[in-house]
Amino acid sequence: MEWTPTALTDPLPLARALIQRASVTPTDNGALDVLQAALEALGFRCRRMPFSAPGTDPVDNLYARLDLDAAGAGPVLCFAGHTDVVPVGTGWTRDPFAAEVIDGVLYGRGAVDMKGAIAAFVAAIARVRRETRDRALQGGIALLITGDEEGPAVNGTTRMVDTLAAEGERLDHCIVGEPSNPQALGDMIKVGRRGSLNATLTVIGRQGHAAYPHLADNPIPRLMAMLDALCAAPLDDGSDHFDPSTLTLTSVDVGNPATNVIPGRAVARFNIRFNDRHDGAGLAAHLRSVCEGVQAGQPGRFDLDVQVSGESFLTPPGMLSDLLVEAVEAVTGRRPALSTSGGTSDARFIKAIAPVIEFGLVNRTIHQADECTACADLEGLTEIYRHFLIRYTNGVDG
Repeated sequence: MEWTPTALTDPLPLARALIQRASVTPTDNGALDVLQAALEALGFRCRRMPFSAPGTDPVDNLYARLDLDAAGAGPVLCFAGHTDVVPVGTGWTRDPFAAEVIDGVLYGRGAVDMKGAIAAFVAAIARVRRETRDRALQGGIALLITGDEEGPAVNGTTRMVDTLAAEGERLDHCIVGEPSNPQALGDMIKVGRRGSLNATLTVIGRQGHAAYPHLADNPIPRLMAMLDALCAAPLDDGSDHFDPSTLTLTSVDVGNPATNVIPGRAVARFNIRFNDRHDGAGLAAHLRSVCEGVQAGQPGRFDLDVQVSGESFLTPPGMLSDLLVEAVEAVTGRRPALSTSGGTSDARFIKAIAPVIEFGLVNRTIHQADECTACADLEGLTEIYRHFLIRYTNGVDG
């Protein structure tokens, strides 16, 4: 499709064009080409940033920049998001990549998470450019779009952030277009996220016959004792902006098909979602200390593997969230809650270079069959972004 600035003021055609590209991680399938063509029609300079690493799939990414004033003195707002989507799965009642509009609802994989939000932000830029063509604006707008958010997230935003920082690229604030609203557009802005840690605890014993337990070293009681100790006390009682941290068991397995054999090893996996009272290294040390306390004086040994997929972060309420709250309230009449709930997002990488918050569509159908968004919400989100951009690019004090 040949994009024009006028056509791009409507978010629906771009949202449909993006959904029609079956960009299941890590396959792009032309989604970034569609977005790049739209942004170039609005005057953006676009740069593709492909990355790869041993043992991972290569991923394409897009960075786009539009300078609004010649001096380059004003703040630069970055919109971050992803064009990759999760697999279709089962249970759809319509083609997940047809981008059908039925009774005012847009259906398709990625409609909410998060091709719809990308289209809304582009439409908001097009509207601002149309409305302010005779007025001087300040600063710049950038888009940081990855194809690796729903996957391993190793060749996407984190690599882009590192590269841009090394090159001295300045981004002053960032909005991530993740679907942040639980029930209705305007419910919630995410101003932080909990950290996430995954651990695998392996207790090593000695295999033996179940009739002669004294000749074996059964690892199961020791594993249970370690898990009991890890779960015995809360990690904390929360903080000013976060709920208490949680430890959730996700698997306990000995892989033993026999009824008369004591296994030689037992494995448990668990996830910790942690608030800003912890960091990954401190939690890993705590976990190891608890397990060592149980293991002390007993035969056998244990191994603990800890992987931190993201540290907790908080963007304290201030100018960025104030402007977005004002925009949401002006368009929807709702005053959004400032929340740190939910899982992780690529904001965990962006926080290293700019204050970051998240606001997008309603998240009720994300990752589900028949993922969809009301076209009215797509229009509402566009107007929220437009309202925000008008204030931001007119020199609101940062």
